[in-house]
Amino acid sequence: MGGHSDLKLLVNGKRLDGRTQFDLRPIRVEVGVLHDADGSAFVEWGKNKVICGIYGPRECIPRHGADPYKAVLKCRYMMAPFSSLEEHGRSGPNRRSTELSKVIREVFENLIIVENYPRTQIDIFVDVLQSDGGTRTTCVTAAAAALANAGIPMRDMASAVAVGKADDTLVVDLAKEEDNFGQCDMPVAFSYRKKDILLLQMDGLLTRQEIETLLNEAEKASEKVYVKQADALKKVYDSKEEKFKM
Repeated sequence: MGGHSDLKLLVNGKRLDGRTQFDLRPIRVEVGVLHDADGSAFVEWGKNKVICGIYGPRECIPRHGADPYKAVLKCRYMMAPFSSLEEHGRSGPNRRSTELSKVIREVFENLIIVENYPRTQIDIFVDVLQSDGGTRTTCVTAAAAALANAGIPMRDMASAVAVGKADDTLVVDLAKEEDNFGQCDMPVAFSYRKKDILLLQMDGLLTRQEIETLLNEAEKASEKVYVKQADALKKVYDSKEEKFKM
C-alpha cells in the first residue's frame, strides 16, 4: 500500500477495470459446496476465489481447551501456494495468515451465539484459491454465508467490503493494483441489521471527512453483498423444499 508508481489508477473517471468510483466488482456466492462440512461457501469476487468450510459445534480438542460456558471459536485462514505471485503465497502459516485468522475469528465472536454450545468448538477454515485485492473482506463474506449454511445461530449476518483512496479519488472495492499502489485501503465489515462495525482496519491516511464518506459508501456496498449471500442461502433451502415436495 502506498507504493510509488507511475501507474495511473483512474483515467477519465474510470478505474483500470472500467468501473466507476463506487462500483463493486462482480460477486458470485454459492453455499453448500462441500459435502462433508457442516456448512460451506464459495465466493468469487472479481478475480478472488475463496472457499470456506465450517465444522461443528463438535467436541473440543484438546479437551482442556473447552470452555464450560460457551463454544470456542477457531479460525484458520490460508492462501494456496498458487493463489498469487506475492511472497505470502507460500504454503504453511506465516504472519499474514496468523493475523487474518485472528481478524476473521474476532468478527464472528461478536455474532455467533456461542453460549448455546458450551464445551464445544466451532472451526472456520478459509482458503484463498486465487487472490486479487480484498481477500480478507471476501473471506469474511464467505465465512458468514458458510456459518449460516451450517445453521449456526448468529445474532446478525456479516458482510464486508474494502474501501479506500487511489489517485486522490475515494473508491469502493479495491482491486489488486489499487490495493498495492493506492493511497489507502480500509476493509470494513458490518452486521446487516444493526449496522455495527465488526471489522475496521486502515492502511494509509485519510481525513475525518473522507473516513465518514467511505464508511457511508461501505455500508451501502455491504448491503449489496448481503443480497448475494441471502440469495445463495435461499437457493439452497428452496431446492431442499422442492426435494421434500417430490
